[in-house]
Amino acid sequence: MFHFDIFCRVVDNYGDIGVCWRLARQLAAPPHQKNVRLWVDDLQSFKRLEPRLQTELNEQHIDGVTVHPWKDVQAFTLPPAEVVIEAFACELPDTYKAAITDQTLWLNLEYLSAEDWVEDFHTQPSPQQQGQRKYFFFPGFTERTGGLLREENLKQQRLSWQQDQRNAQALWTKIGLSERTQIELMHGQRRQILLFSYPSAPVMALLQALQQGNHDTLVLSPTPFTPEQQVLSNDHLQLHHFNFVSQVEFDHLLWSSDLNFVRGEDSLVRALWAAKPFIWQPYEQEEGLHTKKLQALLNHSPMNQAVQTLMHTWSSQDSLQFTDQYLSCMQAPMWHRWREEALQWHNTLLQQTDLCTHLLEFCTKHQPTQ
Repeated sequence: MFHFDIFCRVVDNYGDIGVCWRLARQLAAPPHQKNVRLWVDDLQSFKRLEPRLQTELNEQHIDGVTVHPWKDVQAFTLPPAEVVIEAFACELPDTYKAAITDQTLWLNLEYLSAEDWVEDFHTQPSPQQQGQRKYFFFPGFTERTGGLLREENLKQQRLSWQQDQRNAQALWTKIGLSERTQIELMHGQRRQILLFSYPSAPVMALLQALQQGNHDTLVLSPTPFTPEQQVLSNDHLQLHHFNFVSQVEFDHLLWSSDLNFVRGEDSLVRALWAAKPFIWQPYEQEEGLHTKKLQALLNHSPMNQAVQTLMHTWSSQDSLQFTDQYLSCMQAPMWHRWREEALQWHNTLLQQTDLCTHLLEFCTKHQPTQ
């Protein structure tokens, strides 16, 4: 049985800890049931995703994972685990790194990308001066990569949750929706949109498009709406800000929405597993590198050209184009086609091996000979 140490620095909009927490929980949960320690340098940010976390503790156990703050220097005198995961090149503590021997498997878990070069670099060795065995491990969208994080029986969990309307009602009540709005959502009289975007997104263009649309809409956002945006709110277009929710509840929001706007790595994968239409905004990079990442993702998708163009326009912040393109994509039969393609993409990815399984297969193959 492998023991794991996962090291995480919270750097990029909760995405780092979001991925690490899902990975830790999945390794610790059935069917894997591994011994996992998670070291995190920012417990305050972590708590926003996991409300059960107690930030004052030096050690606590949640969902089978032992959580430590990455500040206790003395703790790193402990022997390294059999498998050490350095998330996103976060640089291990010096004392811990010096204790790593050839009996430890050291992995650098990289960022998710759909670009072709990922297949060539996945599981390649990363030579170390002290001779430790370190490898790159790349998540991805093909079987020649590390795959995507996915819990056991996730599809069944989603379908079971969606089939009981009381689950959505409890969620809506918790985030503060009125009884009238809940009834409208339950009866399909109002569409629900989850809006999770970077500040550069053309949100005003989206809201203006919704104002012109034929359907009453509710827009849910963990980011407060600006006064300029709030002016557009009326009975036809309701805007609702909610506080950060746990990872499980975030999944439930994705599952209950008709359309999901997501950003970064973790929420992209969760939107795919929701099997609903979504628009992804990659983290903006210099020289337009983020648009290449977006196109690489779309190259692996069954999405039609209109939806692909819409996603690019959302990331390019072209407000005028976005409003027109969005209205076109939300009309039948295009909307129906988009929903079918989202389900098709979900089902295709579901056939692939998940990241935890790939990871454990790699560990078994590379475990040291005694």
